[in-house]
Parts: sequence; C-alpha cells; structure tokens
Amino acid sequence: MRNAKILAALGMMGIGAAANAATLSEVLSASNITATGYVAASYFHSTEYNAGHQFDVGHDDFHLDQAGLTLAYQPKEGFGALVDVIAGEDARVVNFAESGDTEQVNVKQAFLQYAGGGWTIMAGKFVTLAGAEVIAPTGNTNYSRSLLFTFSEPLTHTGVRATYAVNDMFGVTVGANNGWNYTSSGSGSKTGEVGISITPSKAFTLTAQGYFGKDPVLDAAKMLVDLVGTWNASDALSVVLSYDYNKQDDAFGAGQDAKWNGIAGYVNFKVSDQFRVSARYEMLKDKDGLLTGISDEDLQEVTVTLGYSPVENFELRFEARYDTADDDIIEKYPPGSNLFKDTQSMFAIQGVYKFGM
Repeated sequence: MRNAKILAALGMMGIGAAANAATLSEVLSASNITATGYVAASYFHSTEYNAGHQFDVGHDDFHLDQAGLTLAYQPKEGFGALVDVIAGEDARVVNFAESGDTEQVNVKQAFLQYAGGGWTIMAGKFVTLAGAEVIAPTGNTNYSRSLLFTFSEPLTHTGVRATYAVNDMFGVTVGANNGWNYTSSGSGSKTGEVGISITPSKAFTLTAQGYFGKDPVLDAAKMLVDLVGTWNASDALSVVLSYDYNKQDDAFGAGQDAKWNGIAGYVNFKVSDQFRVSARYEMLKDKDGLLTGISDEDLQEVTVTLGYSPVENFELRFEARYDTADDDIIEKYPPGSNLFKDTQSMFAIQGVYKFGM
C-alpha cells in the first residue's frame, strides 16, 4: 500500500500532468520520509579570541554557523535510516575534532536502525549521549556553547547503539564505538557507552551517561560520567542542571592521571509567544592542569540570551557572555601576542531559521 502511494505521487509529476504535479513534500509524505533543516548565521564581538569557546571562535566576525539538512525514515517498527549533513564554520570544528580536517561540510550523523519490541538499534555515526547541549543550534537555548560542551564532552561517535524503553518512565542505552569523535581509529581499542533515562513525571527528567574506554590515539584510558536533570516547572519556566566528571589516564606520563569536573545550570523563561530569556552559569575545575596548564584552575562563565521570534520558524538571539579564570591564562587578541588576562567578554546576535518539507 505504501509503495502504491509513492508511485501515485510520482506519477502526478509526469509530463503532461504539470497542473496536478505533486510537491516534494507530498512525495516525501507518501514515502514516510521526513526532511527538516535550518540555517544559522551570526555576528559577534569579543574582547579577546574567545578562548574556551568551541564554535564561536574568532574576533569581530560574521559567521555562517551552520546550515543543516536531515533526511530520515524511522518507522516505529522495522528498519529505517537517517542522514544528517551540516555545512559552515561549525562543520569545520566538528571535522577537526574527528580527523584534523577543516572542511566546511560534515556528515554529522548517518546510521541504519531497527525498531521493534521496545528496542531501537542503531549502527553508523551518531551524536553523543552526553551533555545538555547539542551541535545543532536549534536544540540549544544559548548562542554560545558551554565550557562543559567544549572541554568535557565528545561530539559524535561511530559504532553501534541499542536503546530499550522499559516503560514510559525508564529507558536504558548501551553501545560500543571507536571513541570520542573518531570516525575510524585503526585500532582494536573501543569505547563503551551506557545511559539511563528516568522520567517520573511530565515535569522532571533525569539522564545519566557514561563513556569508558581506551583512546586509540592517546593509548590511555579515558572516561566521562555525565548527569543532566531537567525540571519543567511550568509551561513558561524550565530549569536544567548538568554535571560532568572526566578522567584521563597517563596524561602526564605513566601513572600520572588527570581529572577535571564541572557543573552548569540553565534557567529558561518564556516571556510571551515571541520573547524568551535564557541564563546559564557554570564552573569548571581543572584539578590537575591538563586543560589550562595550571592545577586547581577554576574557569567560570555567565551567559544571558534574549530570543525574539517574529514568526514561528525564525528566531533572533541576542547574547552577552562573560568568562573568568583564576589566573591570567586567556590570551589577549590577536593570537600570538603572548599577553594574557583572566577575563573576556562577548556580545553576539544570531538568526536561526528552521524549515521542514
């Protein structure tokens, strides 16, 4: 029956039937394929070079942050697939994390899946389980990414992942992959992932994720424990708390491990259908100095973002961010100046447009 619908839709596009031609969205709908995307562009001013910012790196720049397109066929039962491609400056960062390249196009996700009996099994490349923030700007409430996103969490994994929905309140995920951001490793060393999701009510969700394995390039064990709690206090107010604990073995030589941890809190308030405000505060402690070169160095930042949506599928974001460090470790602009300070500020405006077919 589904194939008949597809053929009928395609037949409407034949020569001589221009008046009754099916639109692309009608063809996709008949095939149960979804097509969604977005374009995000920005301008930001920063007092320094945005040290510790993973995506918005630079100084007084216009950016095509991301243009993304996702094609997906994901039935509730049976086989499906998803392909998610991004382009722009953020794609450069993802490519560099994965392979050292700086190309402006990245296949962020591409996987096969099978769903049935409460199970969803994926094989291919997919985004990480960790963190309260994601690569796509449409999934975040702030323009800039957090310190935890930058220093503590992977972006993507290539491997297999299985999720089992025990019931409406509890889910479990297990998987194995090549490691943090590696599309291939050329090594037998793999990283295991495990996650649980608990939703005791519509208002509250808690997720816990762990990554454990031997990094194939560093040739040392690496781990991350990540917790994210979300409380939807009302239709207008939500609060999110995220915590990360990281450990990397032999970071400074055999038996000399490095640990760091951090916490981030978010408060999101919907003022009206058009306006919202999001505030984020976080602190990251570099216990052994792997990230900053100074033991027990504390990094902190506070961010306030105002979102304005004149129409449903478009939002303007106005953001102010202030970063601090215990010591003068933030290099002053331009890079290579060899001058350092302990604070930096950033002001940004970003436009995000979403579409679906």
